[in-house]
Amino acid sequence: MKIKFVVFLFLQLILISCSGTISTVKKEYTLNNSKELKSNWTINSKEWILKNDTLTGNGSLSPWGVLVSKKQLPKNYEIDFKVNMTNASLFEIMLNLDKEKYIRTYLYQIDQNIVIGDGMYNKKDDSYGKRGGKTLFRKPMQLENNKWYAAKIKIINNQLYFSVNDKTTLECSLEKSNLNQKGKLGFITNGEVKITGLTIKTF
Repeated sequence: MKIKFVVFLFLQLILISCSGTISTVKKEYTLNNSKELKSNWTINSKEWILKNDTLTGNGSLSPWGVLVSKKQLPKNYEIDFKVNMTNASLFEIMLNLDKEKYIRTYLYQIDQNIVIGDGMYNKKDDSYGKRGGKTLFRKPMQLENNKWYAAKIKIINNQLYFSVNDKTTLECSLEKSNLNQKGKLGFITNGEVKITGLTIKTF
């Protein structure tokens, strides 16, 4: 019996370490410590740090502060977290980043909108046109510095749902909008931003 249990645990560890997706065999991923940040994410320590369960990013108009996961997102997933744009006008969640193309889901304080867009990210080039991209859908929302917002992103059967504070919601079809259906997760900021309670679930 003990041997079977040890073998089971060993197989679970292999599945977790070899998994190509950011979620685990438990179907949930949470970011809890700096060791996980270094092992699971491509990080510039001058731009992003994790301390006391809070992920803090620092960017500028050029370069943006960018953090990208090393593993793929699952096909169907839900991302939950709280964000505070303490000193930033743009906070962006990069979805399904693949071959320099990604889905833009972001909070834009200048225009007072939440947005879904079609994005381009070239990690070696900060010039105009090599990062960011066009807006596809937007909805007005009052956004302020030093205020926490609860963000939820869900992709199920290629349908994207993006909501903030369970009040302002956008949705679209990945196929109809010609958006990536697979890829990695990332975050972008043009100033200081704080993230807490990051959870990624797969269905």
